[in-house]
Amino acid sequence: MLKKSIIIALIFLAAGAVIYFLPKNSVFSQDSSPAPESKYREVSVIINPGDTFSVITENAGLSASTTNGLITASKDIYDLASIRAGKEIKFFFDKQTSELRQMVYAISSEEELYIDLIDGAYRSERKKIDYEIKIKTVSGSIDSSLYESAMAQGIDERAIIALADVFAWSIDFGMGIRQGDTYKFIYEERYRNGQYVMPGQVMAARFVNDGKVVEGFYYNEGTGDDNELIDGYYDPEGKSLEKIFLKNPVDFRYISSGFTTGKRYISAFNISTGHRAIDYAAALGTPIKTVGDGVVTSAGWSRAGYGNLVTIRHNSTYSTNYGHMSKILVKVGQAVKQGQTIGKVGSTGLSTGPHLHYEIVKNGTKINPMTLDMPAQKSIGDTNLEAYKNYIKDWQNKLN
Repeated sequence: MLKKSIIIALIFLAAGAVIYFLPKNSVFSQDSSPAPESKYREVSVIINPGDTFSVITENAGLSASTTNGLITASKDIYDLASIRAGKEIKFFFDKQTSELRQMVYAISSEEELYIDLIDGAYRSERKKIDYEIKIKTVSGSIDSSLYESAMAQGIDERAIIALADVFAWSIDFGMGIRQGDTYKFIYEERYRNGQYVMPGQVMAARFVNDGKVVEGFYYNEGTGDDNELIDGYYDPEGKSLEKIFLKNPVDFRYISSGFTTGKRYISAFNISTGHRAIDYAAALGTPIKTVGDGVVTSAGWSRAGYGNLVTIRHNSTYSTNYGHMSKILVKVGQAVKQGQTIGKVGSTGLSTGPHLHYEIVKNGTKINPMTLDMPAQKSIGDTNLEAYKNYIKDWQNKLN
């Protein structure tokens, strides 16, 4: 599975992390700080909203020529105009000459920008942060919510969110949690200079939800043809835990109305209304399919003009609405599977002809179904499946 974001890029255990060396004659090591009893003076600056790099360096005591030297040295490595508020920049000066010898900027949680004075000129380099990794195992039982249970154990909130993300398409943490559900997960804790910094990768996790056991394991298959990392969370059989929606919920003739945030006038009803949906024109009675697994939360007549409407909650993030049905074939509380027929195309409510009014709601906001960037559902490749199953054996033993 290709990761664009969302996600965390440590690979397996950081015990095998690569050590990055500074260029020859560099005065500092990668830990961003001089050796004990250093001859260098450190100035740390937290970037405020609206600060430019030039303003920061001026306040830190750098000359305009030194600032230009830093900008020139980094221009092909990192654009210093992209520095972000809330992050830190460290400057190290020679105590005797007041000459700037090194600058360090944390680009992200994964890498830093180093600019060093080497042989009279500034040189820049991006380096992966070399964290010390400790493996932590957490387990618990739920009384009210996963969040409250884990927080009661003093777990970093970010680790709890990461665990929920692993099972986001398998468990509805908003409405599907039951008292007595249990969980266990193994994740990395990142340390630097002996101090805890943040949680890292969730390596393995198990959740028992209403008696159903769901397991997930992080696995990296390497890089694809586009040189992007192919990684993600998979079940014991190597199937991705991330699901996709069906591209279309109905076999349609054409799209009669697209997604728009503006008003549109409907002469048949003499009203103007927004249309945060896609209208699929189809023959009366054409089967309508749910685009993903979920639970029916609404099934009946809508007073908002949708006519016969079905709403399906897929997880704590996504739900979908299907309007103007001629017939509803599901009931509230019913669990449905992707591709299951939930109704038939009709023209009920504020409708001028048979069609399906289809909406996707993400975190309470209607979004354009045509531009939704869904994760690509993918299983472990056949050539890597045996290696994957061998790899997760140790994690399965730890979960057990």
